[in-house]
Amino acid sequence: MKYIHSLLSSTFIVVILASFNSPNVVTVAEGQQPQISLDNTGIIRIVFGRSDSIFCSASANKGKTFGKAVLVGVVKNMHLGMARGPQFASSAHYSVITAMDKTGNIHFFLLNNQKGRWQDKGLVNDIKAVAPEGLMNIACDNRDNFYATWLDLRLNKRNNIFFSSLPAGHTHWLKNTLVYQSPDEHVCECCRPSITVKGTNVAIMFRNWLNGSRDLYLATSANKGQTFKSAVKLGAGTWKLNACPMDGGGLSFNADNTINTTWQRQGTVYYCKFGEYERDLGSGRDCSISSNGNETLVSMSEGGNLKYKNLQTNKETAVGKGSYLKTMILPDNSVLCVWEENHEIKSRVI
Repeated sequence: MKYIHSLLSSTFIVVILASFNSPNVVTVAEGQQPQISLDNTGIIRIVFGRSDSIFCSASANKGKTFGKAVLVGVVKNMHLGMARGPQFASSAHYSVITAMDKTGNIHFFLLNNQKGRWQDKGLVNDIKAVAPEGLMNIACDNRDNFYATWLDLRLNKRNNIFFSSLPAGHTHWLKNTLVYQSPDEHVCECCRPSITVKGTNVAIMFRNWLNGSRDLYLATSANKGQTFKSAVKLGAGTWKLNACPMDGGGLSFNADNTINTTWQRQGTVYYCKFGEYERDLGSGRDCSISSNGNETLVSMSEGGNLKYKNLQTNKETAVGKGSYLKTMILPDNSVLCVWEENHEIKSRVI
């Protein structure tokens, strides 16, 4: 009897400890493809899609809780899923969301961060129906200048990399410009390009298509995207593939203006600081990157398990189950994790 009592007591203690150690996962709302951003006032926003609708949920307590999701707008036949959801960036006074319809138009919505009211402002693309793949990304500096890149087929009906900017005080995006046209007529048609900005420096990463290889390339600009240098291949290896990886990776700037990049090749996630050798981070896919200028996190999924790795400490942290994990290093050095699980948006502060 003493043995049974002791066993039950031990089991009870283990259960209590497990409950104390369980992650504080918050269900934000029903939705897919979350994006996160922090504005200059400390407000964290999550943007996500649900059918043809775009929603935004905000937190004023460092991501511990999020308010009721607000409808931003409706885009008929909106792309959603496989990195094709709404894109989001916040600057000093304004935030921008872009979303793509299946006919090939890029819609954008503008928020005055103080007033809290989203406005439908029209299209990013200056020629209609040129981006039916639905793959794009946006970024901004801290002075209300926004930048976008996407797959565009206005040249010979083949997808290549285009760019535009929305300067501070403007209500319309500038003339769309070509960043890169593959000599093999098109870049990879199924991987989202990525863009990051720091001051006047803009960097765009995309998966190319050259001689049957689907490798990552980087194009940089030092003048807010007015001109770009020739694109340079990232990493030493190559990936010959007659299929779609559906995995575009991510990039960010460091405090010294060097560029972090991460991508997946043949089921392995790599990190590469531009101009240096690549670094094997282990098995995974759907990788993305976040940085506060000093620390850099690479998030990824492996068999439905979500995790991120701190590149400075080499520590790996398990987050949860699901897909499409995004991380953000908060001012107190905690990490906000946001992801999709069973068509719900989940969040957790670690």
